Amino acid sequence: MLQHSYLLTLFIFTFWSCCAIDAVVSDPQTHLVTIGCTPFDRFLVSDLSVFNDNLNATFRDIREQVRDQNKHFVPVQESGGGSPVSTLFQCRNYLSIADCVACFDVAAAKVRSCRAGAPGGHAVYDGCFLRYDASPFFDRATDTFNAALCGNKTTGEATAFNSAVQKLLMNLQRETPTIPGFLTATKTQVLNNNGPTIYAFVQCTETITQSGCLSCLDVAYRNMQTCLPTSDGRAFDQGCFMRYSTTSFFPDNYQIVDVTPMDKQGSSIKGAIIGGVVGGVLLVLVALALFVWIKPRKSPKRVPARGKKKKVQIEGAIHYSYMDLKYATRNFSVENKLGEGGFGAVYKGTLKNGKVVAVKKLTLRRSNKVEEEFESEVKLINNVHHRNLVRLLGYCSKGDERILVYEYMKNTSLDKFLFGKMKGSLGWKQRYIIILGTARGLAYLHEEFHNRIIHRDIKSNNILLDDDLQPKIADFGLARLLPEDKSHLSTKFAGTLGYAAPEYAINGQLSEKVDIYSYGVVVLEILSGQKSEELNVNGEAEGEFLLQKAWKLYERGMHLELVDNTLDSNDYDAEEVKKIIEIGLLCTQASATIRPTMSEVVALLQNKYLFENMRPTMPFLVETK
Repeated sequence: MLQHSYLLTLFIFTFWSCCAIDAVVSDPQTHLVTIGCTPFDRFLVSDLSVFNDNLNATFRDIREQVRDQNKHFVPVQESGGGSPVSTLFQCRNYLSIADCVACFDVAAAKVRSCRAGAPGGHAVYDGCFLRYDASPFFDRATDTFNAALCGNKTTGEATAFNSAVQKLLMNLQRETPTIPGFLTATKTQVLNNNGPTIYAFVQCTETITQSGCLSCLDVAYRNMQTCLPTSDGRAFDQGCFMRYSTTSFFPDNYQIVDVTPMDKQGSSIKGAIIGGVVGGVLLVLVALALFVWIKPRKSPKRVPARGKKKKVQIEGAIHYSYMDLKYATRNFSVENKLGEGGFGAVYKGTLKNGKVVAVKKLTLRRSNKVEEEFESEVKLINNVHHRNLVRLLGYCSKGDERILVYEYMKNTSLDKFLFGKMKGSLGWKQRYIIILGTARGLAYLHEEFHNRIIHRDIKSNNILLDDDLQPKIADFGLARLLPEDKSHLSTKFAGTLGYAAPEYAINGQLSEKVDIYSYGVVVLEILSGQKSEELNVNGEAEGEFLLQKAWKLYERGMHLELVDNTLDSNDYDAEEVKKIIEIGLLCTQASATIRPTMSEVVALLQNKYLFENMRPTMPFLVETK
């Protein structure tokens, strides 16, 4: 009997322990704070079917990045079919990845409750925030849906409690915008450790500015005043989230920031003003204290970035060990080498878990700020997410080695299909998809990402093809890392145009129109199957480069003679091909100012005819006589 009682007690204890542990380690915090749908009159969705496809694509992309790349913050945009969607997901950083995924699943299901065709929706939970919209909003700090949600229990000693919460949130409001990642957690006790403990957490979205974070938190702080003296409250806005509670809602081992010294500084300064001579002495002491307090915060800027700072700067990107990448590429063997360019060599790698990746060993320019520049570029590239851009998976920094790890493209680069052993294998439909997808990727870099990125090296071997022959632009965001003694663009301009825009190759003038010019050249390559810099003689006394040939045929109305002879003329519409040749020529006009933007190119590609007022003018031609 005693043995049975012992076993029963042991079972109950074990069952309770499992439940208790599960409750601690797994809590996606899916308590709904607010849900909202954008009114139909705010923005008209042009194609509901395409819009829904794009929305679904962003949801899939976000979930994959959270689950596979351990990200707590993911902004994604899809602009296919003229019905763009911007979607942003933010999970509280104290949650596990499994809980973040769970919170996302709940939020995604909730925002789908918005009526079909609604141009936007948002859901805020204790654990996460999800929003989608037909118009870009990533850099927006505040919106009309800002408000507060308050608890229904009050605390004793309301005056002391209110004062403590207000001081705590005010300090967090002031301090959080200065902290990398824009998030802070803290706790304090009321009435000299005799009252309840107040737990607080503040977070801004990473795509807004420091001043935007401060403005958003100012609105949240004012909204939160309506919650006092209840024991918990939440304030939310487009760009930030603020919460306090007398019940702990983040793990005990989560790193918190002690903001009480700031209260002491404030009271010391006030005493200095009142205390006259004594206050003056106190003011000096406070100044010294401030010097000591600020100095450690600035010191990391004067030493190589490492340890904790490094993790903050490249948050979300996986750090691979050098030995793992060496093993994956068989010691960077020649057999595993996929290619080499101005940025370094690329190798095929198979990680220990079986995942195949592309490993790029960078050749960096010499600089005493190489670590800082590398981290800055990796952080930038890591935040770029679009279906037509190659995705960065992670990085490695060891000694002088700087390595980037990308998703692997089985079909390698476009030039292999145009000029290499796969020449003639692309049909017209596939070529059109590549032309349009590349335009969308560039439009995202130039106009939709929160930092404008000029690629500077658009060419057919920098356009990779996935398993479905969808295009993905590679090597964006790396230009500032290029060695000073190397050039990834041909500056030997006489005799060949190549891909370089004349104003850049000759005068060094850089703008997004440089990429647009290069894109136009790639379009002509895709249509003709001919290399841009290859001189075609064709039995004549004088030869001509691709751009020269295309322009002369256009002038004579003989566009179709440019088309790759491996294409079956029954597979394409002649007028559509003529239009796309003209788009390529529009992009390569000599004057950069009259070249179309990439968003205009996307619109032109999706319309049946060119606009009457958009006719190409002569490009900059190199004579070969």
